[in-house]
Amino acid sequence: MGEEDGSTGVRLVERDSQLAELVRYAQEAAHGAGRLILLSGEAGVGKSALLTAARRELTAARWSWSTCDGLFIPQPLGPLFDVAEQLGGALAERCAAGGEREELFRALVQELGSGPVPDVVVVEDVHWADEATLDLLRFLGRRLRDVAAAVIVTYRDDEAGGNALRVALGDLAAQPSTRRIRLAPLSADAVRILAEGSGFAPDDVFRLTAGNPFYVTELLQAQTRGVPASTRDVVLARAARLDAQARSALETAALLGAKVELPLLATLSDATGLDGLLASGLLVADGMWLRFRHEIARLAIAEAVPAHRCLLTHRRALEALYAQGCDDEARLAYHAEAAGDADAVLCHAPAAARRASRLGAHYEAAAQFARALRFADRTGPAERANLYEKLADEQVLIDRCAEAEAAAQQALMLRRELGDRFGEGEALARLSRITWNLCRTQEATTWMRAALVVLEPLGPTVELAGAYATLAQQRLLYADNENAIDLARRARELAARFDSTAAMSVALNTEAAARAGLGLEWADVMRQALDIALAGRHHDQTARAYATLGSINENGLQFADAERFLAEGIAYCDEHDITRYNTSLRSGLAHVYERTGRWDEAVALAEQVLGEAGPLPLNRHCALVRLGVILARRGAEGFWPYLDEAAATADAQGEPQYLVRSRLARTEAHWLAGRSAQARQAAESAIGPGTACSATERGAVAVWLRRTGSRRSVPGAVAEPYRHMLDGKAEKAAAVWTELGCPYDAGLALIDSGDEQLLQQAYRIFTDLGATATEQLLRRTLRRLGVRAFPTGPRATTRAHPLGLTRRQHDVLGLIADGHTNAQIAERLFISAKTVDHHVSAILAKLQAPDRAAAGRIARSGMRATAM
Repeated sequence: MGEEDGSTGVRLVERDSQLAELVRYAQEAAHGAGRLILLSGEAGVGKSALLTAARRELTAARWSWSTCDGLFIPQPLGPLFDVAEQLGGALAERCAAGGEREELFRALVQELGSGPVPDVVVVEDVHWADEATLDLLRFLGRRLRDVAAAVIVTYRDDEAGGNALRVALGDLAAQPSTRRIRLAPLSADAVRILAEGSGFAPDDVFRLTAGNPFYVTELLQAQTRGVPASTRDVVLARAARLDAQARSALETAALLGAKVELPLLATLSDATGLDGLLASGLLVADGMWLRFRHEIARLAIAEAVPAHRCLLTHRRALEALYAQGCDDEARLAYHAEAAGDADAVLCHAPAAARRASRLGAHYEAAAQFARALRFADRTGPAERANLYEKLADEQVLIDRCAEAEAAAQQALMLRRELGDRFGEGEALARLSRITWNLCRTQEATTWMRAALVVLEPLGPTVELAGAYATLAQQRLLYADNENAIDLARRARELAARFDSTAAMSVALNTEAAARAGLGLEWADVMRQALDIALAGRHHDQTARAYATLGSINENGLQFADAERFLAEGIAYCDEHDITRYNTSLRSGLAHVYERTGRWDEAVALAEQVLGEAGPLPLNRHCALVRLGVILARRGAEGFWPYLDEAAATADAQGEPQYLVRSRLARTEAHWLAGRSAQARQAAESAIGPGTACSATERGAVAVWLRRTGSRRSVPGAVAEPYRHMLDGKAEKAAAVWTELGCPYDAGLALIDSGDEQLLQQAYRIFTDLGATATEQLLRRTLRRLGVRAFPTGPRATTRAHPLGLTRRQHDVLGLIADGHTNAQIAERLFISAKTVDHHVSAILAKLQAPDRAAAGRIARSGMRATAM
């Protein structure tokens, strides 16, 4: 088989239509309408894998396999001799006897279709065919019409090939027995399916491979961040077939980047090598640019260039770009580093980083600041401190807080070395924010106290505004709302004096959240915080504003508004590379899904968060709780590790809201298992933190205390549905929960009633949700009341949809069937593209569909069946 066509070892995706075509043509041939099938595509696109899949389906055929040799001087008629050895008979005898060419051609035609089953002959890699083999294919093309055989010819269409091949393909295409199939690279969605669970970011895999199945497979199976050895060997073997000039031009192009201007490459290379370079198929022309088909191939070639040639090429490239007046700072910084030009790096890398940060490309910004720091030993301490501070701020945004802490420590040391008290105070406040994110709250408090000791004696400053804003945010998380508001207003006053819109947005955000916690009006203040952040293009503050809006609305039981703000925030963070808040936003959305009965979506999103959250414990907490409680309600095994980790995280952090959520989750899990004493103990452990929380969280604690038989209570007002439950108005509470869109909570309210009719209603709710454990608990209660007959049947959501999808999955599938891309679906449904990705993955799994096209066909057939 072709050396680069191996997409074996992974699922064959996005090839169902081509496979169906190939099988159909072969079946036509089996009925006497012979076919010559031209199967084309770039190297590694999966031609051999498709043939292997077809062979599994066409078992009632005699298969013969041959390949054209990739040697510089191929063996004449090599495929014919390969096939003769497999078919035997008169053809093999004539080949062994050294028969004339025409005699051998006729013998092959006579042998095909002569047996009890039809023949399928494969001739791979015809782009390497000798002229005699091309003549053989012409001969077959004219004589296959009435033969019970299919001849499948594969070739690469990404290499120019010789004129003889092009002429032969033209001749073959004109024959009535000829059929064409072309394989395109995989789409981003298909790559995402293959990369699922691999630990690789699907977007990175697609960027490196451009959807080429061979490269995708090798990258995923090698489990390496560099170029896999097998891939490197294949790419370098292909490059070795070029002449010296073309190979030199190829190496230069690889060092210049994935996209290269022709004039620049011509300046740096021997012009005679460009024709050979284009003919190689490794690059394609795009106007006045050349680009590599696959980034992974470029990396393989670049890594093989000797160091001294790399250095020289990058120096010459930098000089040429200067001569052309290039103003692309990132490009100049890249060549400057590779050329070892420290002054140029320090000039261009920080400028590139600042531009990347403004554009919301925070990964790139962090990488450029890190590049500058690699050459910063020749600069002064003030410049180095500034670079470390900028690097730390970018690393926080992309959720690399451990690295950010190291950079911030370096900045603090340099500010102290300089005697820069303002800078020192700001550095201390930065370390407080970072260590807080790392769940080291006591240390964060120490850093903040030290910051205020330095900054307050210096009088009103913008640095002090930032410190007050940070401290206000920290007090908010401990539900110290009055002090949070006081500190936020101090920060606002200083921010206004020094026109610091970033500090102003943070302060307003905190004040709005604290006002919401006290039951005061908060919306206007919060809207102002978001508007200022958006207008100032403060990515961090904008993301935090969306997170706060989602949290306040969720806590206020306004789930539709919460979902809208969370989805908007996720889209914003996706667009601006803000990993830090993206995780908390998705966790919040998973909570909304869980509360509103969309458990499949909640589980899918929570699992995604856990897979991508990184090492920070708080980033995992909400997802752990959601997974734990849903699995417990469903009667599934393996939920306790989730709840145990969530409890350990909450205990270490000490923030009331985290403590309440993790402890009430454990309460419910014990209650579902019939462990009354443990459930009561867990509920009582939530009283302390619940006292410091909102009316909604206090209500949840109070209800679980009563449900578990505790005689203790939690002081303070509680939200409306919980108040009805505590007042014994179960039916009214259930009605409120139903109006809010929370079926499980409505069911729990009815459980507390003890009324048989209401318990039957609750039973149906839990059955519809798939809450098996809750359903069994209620069944035991009903039996004690003398009930023996229970309603049975499929879940309501399954009954409502013929394919067993959730409501949101139904919407997504309908748009897939209409041909919409994930980006278009996200726009139509007001959710992020990544959320759509998860819905698509869940849909494919439920439908057992290999790709989007298959899912669309299933959807359309299901819709037709429903309409009949």
